[in-house]
Amino acid sequence: MQKNEQISALILAGGRGSRMGHVDKGLQPFHGATMVAHVLERLAPQVGAIAINANQNLGRYEAFGVPVWPDETTGFAGPLAGLEAGMRHCATPYMVTAPCDSPFLPRDLAARLFHALQSQRADVALAVTQEGGMRKQPHPVFCLVKTRLLPVLSSYLAEGGRKMDGWYADLKVAEVLFDDSDAFRNINTLDELHSLDTSRAPKRLLDVTSCLSGYDPDALPVRDAQRIIREFVSPIASIEKVALRAALDRVLAADITSPISVPAHDNSAMDGFALRGADLRAEGTTTLKVIDTVYAGRPSGATPAPGECVRIMTGGVMPAGCDSVVPQEFVARIGEADITIDAGVIRVGDNRRFAGEDLMAGNPALRKGKIIRPADLGLLASLGIAEVPVQRRLRVAFFSTGDELRSIGEPLDAGCVYDSNRYTLYGMLARLGCDIIDMGVVKDDPQALEEALRNACENTDAIVTSGGVSVGAADYTRDIMARLGDVTFWKIGMRPGRPLAFGKINSNGHSAFLFGLPGNPVAVMVSFYFFARAALLTMMGADAPLPLLKVKSTGAIRKKPGRTEYQRGILAHDANGEQQVSITGSQGSGILRSMSEANCMVVLHDEQGNVAAGDLVDVLLFEGLV
Repeated sequence: MQKNEQISALILAGGRGSRMGHVDKGLQPFHGATMVAHVLERLAPQVGAIAINANQNLGRYEAFGVPVWPDETTGFAGPLAGLEAGMRHCATPYMVTAPCDSPFLPRDLAARLFHALQSQRADVALAVTQEGGMRKQPHPVFCLVKTRLLPVLSSYLAEGGRKMDGWYADLKVAEVLFDDSDAFRNINTLDELHSLDTSRAPKRLLDVTSCLSGYDPDALPVRDAQRIIREFVSPIASIEKVALRAALDRVLAADITSPISVPAHDNSAMDGFALRGADLRAEGTTTLKVIDTVYAGRPSGATPAPGECVRIMTGGVMPAGCDSVVPQEFVARIGEADITIDAGVIRVGDNRRFAGEDLMAGNPALRKGKIIRPADLGLLASLGIAEVPVQRRLRVAFFSTGDELRSIGEPLDAGCVYDSNRYTLYGMLARLGCDIIDMGVVKDDPQALEEALRNACENTDAIVTSGGVSVGAADYTRDIMARLGDVTFWKIGMRPGRPLAFGKINSNGHSAFLFGLPGNPVAVMVSFYFFARAALLTMMGADAPLPLLKVKSTGAIRKKPGRTEYQRGILAHDANGEQQVSITGSQGSGILRSMSEANCMVVLHDEQGNVAAGDLVDVLLFEGLV
């Protein structure tokens, strides 16, 4: 079908994916690619230009080679905000939209909508479907609009409008009937995604890497390696129920729906007097008779009449008819049986907490994939929930390789070093909440290495090794890893930590994901944080992206574009209390002391060049990392 150069296409990927566990829906794997890739493939031949509306993971969307336009209306205003951003940037008179989670959209969508718009002299054309003689079902996110209508949409948004079908209420709309209702199906949950994805048979690394243009294992950008790992690993499917206190730092395995409203009743936010707002005088003073006292947990049956009030304590249930609370310290006079209030000290409705204000019965309290923290324990306790479904703890084995390594307590022979990597790996894995198996140091011996890998594979979900993956490593290391399964060896465009092995190995009917990290101490930590960590969290079913901050650099940093650099830094505050970061000094990959002195990592991305003093850089804080 011939493309229409008058039309641009906009893929709507700007939502928060709340129904899918707060993951980025467009980037979820589906049929060997991502959902947004399928939408791109279907839309691109129909139009003259194409762009994506997204508000997170912008770099990953830009990797598709099309413009990426974030919302300009703040607050995640829904698909209408994406439509507005698209209409502002669009260079053609018409724009067609489709959501990122509809990979089956019709290949003639733009042509049919355009024909209807022109023939009916309409302002907007949208797809509709009809099944079994039922009423028509409109699909306003699959629409074609005239871009000159931007002022109409912007005015609707500015007035608080958010309904996708509300902004064109006063415009002429052409409806286009499509026969295939499945073509407009939105994939809203991970379970639905997985049930539709017939490609979820065990993946091969080749299946993932073949979808990556320009894939070169000897010169792989960081973001491509991260993408391959992310699309290859999968969560473990084992769930257990634990007592509430035992759920701390575990990964929630299912949504928790609130069985009650919190608070259960309208109540007072202050110690004071509950009253009827209508009794408050606009000028002078108001005197009210006190007829009862309400304590938290002891509701009153009194119903104040006009001119009456009730003394109330914080948390006390609001008496019938009362809608406001005047704090005790705001009362001008407290008598034996009445009070006097000056005009203007409170407004109607002040200091009243509504039933369900914190959480309404039937609404989600916590989402699947959340790592449970102390505040979450309190929230669950407030709902009376005693047991929580959590993912089984991930079992991870780790070991170091090398004849030169000695364990603590052994004599240090000439040319040997103590193995520090196992201790940093232990700390990082323990922070993730894994069940960990320290397999010690494995000598440079083919039989010993194969035995260690098989033993780990048969007893764990994942294996992390340090050393033995560089160009100079013994050939048998690479041969054994590859022989046991589907393993690839990369030279990644990064510093420190260029060599990395990744894949999945098998032994006696068991399988485990393998992360072969470099041997240099700092490179081990960098590779773990930026590659293994995210994969292990995915296996745990957790939603915990790396929390990067934007901070000013105190000094210049030399950097050539073309590789990602991770420099050790110290985050502090300047005289004005603003955050700033400085580099710790020598950045050699074997200088572990500088890693201990640092409290953060400065992330200088592939495309970045030199950094000047005062420039903003991305920073990863060490403290608080899961």
